[in-house]
Amino acid sequence: MSGHSKFANIKHKKEKNDAQKGKIFTKLGREIMVAVKQGGADPENNTRLKEIINKAKANNMPNDTISRSVKKASGESNDVSYETITYEGYGPGGVAVMVVCLTDNKNRTAANVRHALSKYGGNLGTTGCVSFMFEKKGQIIIEKSDDIDEDELMMAAIEAGAEDMITEEEGYEILIEPEMFNQVHDAMSELGYTFLSAEITMMPSTMTELGGDDEIKAIEKMLDHLEEDDDVQDVYTNWDR
Repeated sequence: MSGHSKFANIKHKKEKNDAQKGKIFTKLGREIMVAVKQGGADPENNTRLKEIINKAKANNMPNDTISRSVKKASGESNDVSYETITYEGYGPGGVAVMVVCLTDNKNRTAANVRHALSKYGGNLGTTGCVSFMFEKKGQIIIEKSDDIDEDELMMAAIEAGAEDMITEEEGYEILIEPEMFNQVHDAMSELGYTFLSAEITMMPSTMTELGGDDEIKAIEKMLDHLEEDDDVQDVYTNWDR
């Protein structure tokens, strides 16, 4: 994707998330709950919890809200059991789609994902049908500003353990091996850098262009439909915008 498109899309998503903070924070709280149940309430000893806390902070979730979510998860009974399920399929124009869900009802979630894909010209596929097109990566996005020296930023990122840094029109994309994400995130935060986005994501190795406005409108509606679902945590595509 072009630099402009990537940064514009992140800003657009953040603006949309700000308008739906309650829903976003609820989803993040659910992720925190599952991480605490699996690995304990101390983020220094629970890598997954620390990743989610970093993601929550990047989504402007207040620190006290994060702390309350962790404490609540520590004291909750195990009456409700959530599991992570990834659905794979295709959107309009053959775009590869991966939908990561956290659910207490697989049948409901599968039906909802299938409906969202088919409604807009796509279809649900089998496990593994598109995942080979994606690679799990840590990604930190920083906007350009007069205060940031590109060479200093790159040096700091590489010294912290980042794999690479890509300079684009509107900012910088720092790529990180997943197991190094928390280390790099903390090091860059301590140096005072502000992140437009910071998360472990699924990055496509090949991109798919759409043919016209109808397909673009269809995939935008499909993505909105999926992201509004309470069970859907993340949606990844190889749509070349």
